[in-house]
Amino acid sequence: MSTQELRMVLHESIENIDDDDFLLAVKQIIDRKYSSAAIPMLSKEQINRIEESHEQIKLGKSFSNHDADLLVEKWLSE
Repeated sequence: MSTQELRMVLHESIENIDDDDFLLAVKQIIDRKYSSAAIPMLSKEQINRIEESHEQIKLGKSFSNHDADLLVEKWLSE
């Protein structure tokens, strides 16, 4: 079934459901997937740390995922 066909089937099904609790549950599932995320409020310190991190990345002072994983494994084994 294509995405378009699935949408049509879902639209038709929803139109025929009279169970408010069920429809509310479906709405909550959809809201979790597609609700616009609120912009998090960051403190000045958090913003500064993010800016510092960006600068470090620009200067090549960063780890690959693999290297970071190895570093974490090392820390956990100590």
